[in-house]
Amino acid sequence: MASQSSSCPILCASFNQDNSCFAIGTKEGFKIFDSNTGKLLYERAAGAFIIVEMLYSSSLLAIVGAGEQPSLSPRRLCLFNTMTGVALQELNFLTSILAVRMNKQRLIVILQEKTFIYDINSIKILDTIDTVPNSRGLCAFSPCLDGSFLALPASTTKGSVLVYNVMDLHLHCEIDAHRSPLTAMALSSRGMYIATASEQGTIVRVHLVSDATKSYSFRRGTCPSIIYSLSFAPMTGLPDIVLATSSSGSAHIFSLSYTLNQRTKRSSGLFASVIPDSVCDALDPAHHHVLHNAVSAGVKSNTLIRKTDKVSEPSTSGTVALRATISVITYAGYFMEYGYSVNYQNKSSWTLEREFNLLTITADKGGTSS
Repeated sequence: MASQSSSCPILCASFNQDNSCFAIGTKEGFKIFDSNTGKLLYERAAGAFIIVEMLYSSSLLAIVGAGEQPSLSPRRLCLFNTMTGVALQELNFLTSILAVRMNKQRLIVILQEKTFIYDINSIKILDTIDTVPNSRGLCAFSPCLDGSFLALPASTTKGSVLVYNVMDLHLHCEIDAHRSPLTAMALSSRGMYIATASEQGTIVRVHLVSDATKSYSFRRGTCPSIIYSLSFAPMTGLPDIVLATSSSGSAHIFSLSYTLNQRTKRSSGLFASVIPDSVCDALDPAHHHVLHNAVSAGVKSNTLIRKTDKVSEPSTSGTVALRATISVITYAGYFMEYGYSVNYQNKSSWTLEREFNLLTITADKGGTSS
């Protein structure tokens, strides 16, 4: 999603579908980096860009200009080949493009009140979705072909979500997630779960997409805050953790697997029949781990859980320890990577493992700790 602040040097930031690379757009052009090494893989100085989306690690990019030059209209989508440096095709729209998503079969273009779905190989339009006004281009997308869903806001007055199957081209469900309008959402990698946050920013909710049922509610805090990003751990089944970052500068990890274990224990308890799981989940702090000052307060960021590893621990409870790599792109121009770990006693630790300036890196120098 494009940055709304003209004072930030980065105008947009996005990871590719398998988190192996990421791209940024600036007032001068755009750059592509390797997530593992921090190496600058490609750069092009061609003016300001507000959308730069990759298709995995291929040479295809979907790019949209900021409108500072006539050739870089925010109403024109360019499919660009980084190998040849040539535009493969351009699509023009009546209003500004707010977001673009892709997988190996679909190209999705989001405008303020319409969303277009294309066959990415033929660039044939397959469907058009009329939406409520969506001035920020808020959406969530799961690129996996056998669970490829697109989530869009369904209301401007409350936090409801439309979930659309982009492969079969039909509305899958509508989820009433919050009382206030949405500010962030994310789908798990295979489209099984959706996480949402509202304008209040105090509660993160997770729903099962298949039947639109609420599975988890997590309390981020009591004071309102803008949720900048949500991310699931990249797993095929139930993700172990969900990440939320906010305008306070904090990063929050919520443990789904721990909550599931606690539910099992509560199911035979005295109050199991009178206290709903969702209430207990929101109030139980044991599943919630916070890193304060992960980024500077008020600085927008795109943050995700890039990878996770489970490690068996010698414990009678049989609980498995978890390590996660959390990558952060700040719109102030920095890349940071944190290591998060939680042991079998549910005690967590955070370590800043890498940090470098995205604007000063050259092609012959990868990102290293600063």
